[in-house]
Amino acid sequence: MTKVVRVRETGPPEVLRVEDAQAGRPGPGEARIRQTAIGLNFIDVYQRSGLYKRDLPFIPGSEGAGVVDAVGQGVTTVAPGDRVAYAPIDGAYAQERLIAADRLVKLPASIDDRMAAAIMLKGLTAQYLLRRTYKVQPGDKVLVHAAVGGVGLFLIQWAASLGAEVIGTVGSPEKAAIAEAHGARHVIQYRKEDFVSRVREITGGTGVQVVYDSVGADTYPGSLDSLATFGMWVLFGYSSGKPPAVDMARLQKGSLFATRPMLHAYTAKRADLEAGAAELFEMVSSGKLRVEINQQFALADAAEAHRALESRRTVGSTILVP
Repeated sequence: MTKVVRVRETGPPEVLRVEDAQAGRPGPGEARIRQTAIGLNFIDVYQRSGLYKRDLPFIPGSEGAGVVDAVGQGVTTVAPGDRVAYAPIDGAYAQERLIAADRLVKLPASIDDRMAAAIMLKGLTAQYLLRRTYKVQPGDKVLVHAAVGGVGLFLIQWAASLGAEVIGTVGSPEKAAIAEAHGARHVIQYRKEDFVSRVREITGGTGVQVVYDSVGADTYPGSLDSLATFGMWVLFGYSSGKPPAVDMARLQKGSLFATRPMLHAYTAKRADLEAGAAELFEMVSSGKLRVEINQQFALADAAEAHRALESRRTVGSTILVP
């Protein structure tokens, strides 16, 4: 038997309940892993609350790390004893689990399990946003909302390492200092300043080439109004709720682009998953990306972890420990 956290009805954090379950034997193409660390992400909150619809009941969580303890017929990508990690695969809030073996990536010695659980979903997200959705170039001006959130800290560091001029939005002086320490050249405290006006001021009126927006409702339409001609609004999360339907006429002035990408599409091919993970691991191993696990909760305390995340009491990455 193993312990899992299950959602039988959507709602507040209290709907997260610890239950006994059977991990089972791996079938053809599957591996069973003993998890050592599990990542916490806002998508977990979206699913638990019902903002993102999933069939009930379900086990939340979409990234983790651990050790393979059994494999099914035909598996050649991993073997028992391998240290592995994954994202984005549903069902992570568990001590043990079955998973499609071709979705696992082996961990290099330079990446420990806690770090892997903290970086897979957020780091792979940053990788595709910066390197594929809008390929950031030296000299680009980049606006990152929620700059010291889980993905935000990856984005500002990585964008700065690519030679971009990074502007970050944050909610407090303390978070402003953290953003600056991680590569943001300009930091806007959105509770005190109008971020659109400040972006225009910082950029000499031209706007930014790209806005990376995980906030949604509260930053719309300001994100579009912050863009330069031919700029791209990349909406990849809804921490404040979904924005209203986009009026396409708003894109006309400036010939703007708007996109709502998802990590699943960018990692659907194993070659893309492996390439993205390899680039991410190299960025972390080289020190260009600093990984800060500032919060850790026991798996049994998943509800409290969700409360901390929703109340903006977290900075950087948060993990659950089985």
